[in-house]
Amino acid sequence: MRKVTTSAYMPTEIEVEQISDTVATITAWPFEAGYAVTLAHPLRRLLYTSTVGYAPTAVKIDGVTHEFDSMRGMLEDVAIFIVNLKNLRFKLKTNSNREVISYEFKGPKELRGADLSNDKVEIVNPEDYLATLNEDAELKFSLIIEKGIGYVPSEELRDGVESGYIAMDAFFTPVKKAVYEIQNVLVEDNPDYEKIVMTVTTDGQISPLDAFKNGVEAMYKQMSIFNKVLDIDVTSAIASATAGGEHAKLFEVVENLNLSARSFNCLAKADIKYIGELALMEESELKELKNLGKKSLDEIKSVMEEIGYPFGGNKLGDSKEALRKKIADLKK
Repeated sequence: MRKVTTSAYMPTEIEVEQISDTVATITAWPFEAGYAVTLAHPLRRLLYTSTVGYAPTAVKIDGVTHEFDSMRGMLEDVAIFIVNLKNLRFKLKTNSNREVISYEFKGPKELRGADLSNDKVEIVNPEDYLATLNEDAELKFSLIIEKGIGYVPSEELRDGVESGYIAMDAFFTPVKKAVYEIQNVLVEDNPDYEKIVMTVTTDGQISPLDAFKNGVEAMYKQMSIFNKVLDIDVTSAIASATAGGEHAKLFEVVENLNLSARSFNCLAKADIKYIGELALMEESELKELKNLGKKSLDEIKSVMEEIGYPFGGNKLGDSKEALRKKIADLKK
């Protein structure tokens, strides 16, 4: 039978599986029915549009005036060469948001991505093909590589490029694929709770977990605008959510500690429901609880130390206030 509640169930569990350097699965649960897709869908969209990556935005080729030109000694037309450049995935080694990098090659040579790596830039897909030069060909070109998000068509970049450069469609996003699955999960005999299983695949410019973090951060930042019109503290909400991910154990009920009946009953009578409440308490506060003897105190102290949360909340650091507020909200 469904219980009457005044707030949505707070998810407490999260798992990360690093399948490879470019693929990871993030699983979080349990969510109230309907909440999982409400969060997963916009997060998926933000992964594609808000994850920072690198891309070439313009190219200047000696002897070439436009993208439909041809170049003596190169097998490919300039348009095909530019398409091949756009397919390369770049990663700046410097802290700059923009670099202009010049190259010079003489034939005969088959150019691949690896040939463009140097002390300023790394090519994530070094085996990708670029062009073939014959024995009398000389290819000189300069690339503008920038840091950005999403996709920017060449039409929007054309007015900003220097004379002699050809603007290129810029595919900044390093996220190749972001998919989610909503599964049902059992909570206290209720099978209607949900689990988000999200798989993120990147092109290698960034790890999938870092991409996921970027997406979550973008969601928080976008939501912060409502702090100006609503009586809520978004910063505090973010801190609470962070505490919940890092210290999920603290949002579990005290029953999960498997204490003796005497110890548990003393805590229940004192309205101590969550493990986090114990983590925030000083040993002196527990001693003052009615009917809590030394044996029960020692038992609780031992169990809390065993799970890594001794009394006083010293391990929590700056998360203490966020934890205290979140537990208070859960107990309303």
